[in-house]
Amino acid sequence: MIRLLVALMPCMAIVACSNGASKMRPGAPGATSSVTMAPGNQMPPPEPSDMVPVGRPYVVGPFDKLVVDVFGIEELSEREVQVDAGGRISFPFAGMVEAGGKTPFEIGEILRTRLRASHIRDPQVTVNLKETVSQVVTVDGQVKEPGRYPVIGKMTLIQSVAVAKGLGEFAKLDDVVVFRTVRGQKLAALYNLNAIRRGYYDDPEIFAGDIVVVGDSSAKRLFKDIIQLVPLLTTPLVIALQN
Repeated sequence: MIRLLVALMPCMAIVACSNGASKMRPGAPGATSSVTMAPGNQMPPPEPSDMVPVGRPYVVGPFDKLVVDVFGIEELSEREVQVDAGGRISFPFAGMVEAGGKTPFEIGEILRTRLRASHIRDPQVTVNLKETVSQVVTVDGQVKEPGRYPVIGKMTLIQSVAVAKGLGEFAKLDDVVVFRTVRGQKLAALYNLNAIRRGYYDDPEIFAGDIVVVGDSSAKRLFKDIIQLVPLLTTPLVIALQN
């Protein structure tokens, strides 16, 4: 079967290039005008620059570590605080502060206002990011709790589905698409969770910025022409999207 897949790869590339993909609903992940087969059957990992939006200020997320410094007040200087799972931090004389979704500068302004209200005269507050673990993966489609989840350490495709509380009632195990940007190129890969569980191929690693769509026929439509040639049994399918 593996030899058959390798032999048919050139044919699949021709089909994908000539026919393109069916149009997806507006706004769907990976909406595209045409596709081409990507080299090999594994998605490459993203570059660091792919996971950081260009030109956008960094916003703080759950479990990030910050360093807060209040100039001239030793006990409030160089204090390390960690954002909790709900996006909040606790700071002396300021109480609980909603930090999630705000920039370090905005957090500093909130702390300054709170400290001034606590009768600290003209506090000069700076907030710096020390460590970030708030890189997230988006899990959508037929899972019990779709949403954005932090990628802490190494995460695999099956683990990403697990953090979304598992598969929904009508999820199709052979219809899991991962969207990723690598060096500015948008890629999509189609996986079969049953094939992974049975050991046909490895459980692929998931990175921050990935979009995992489970059981969404619109996303799977990108692979329509290729699947007609070879059923997805022993290898994932990877394509490059061209907008």
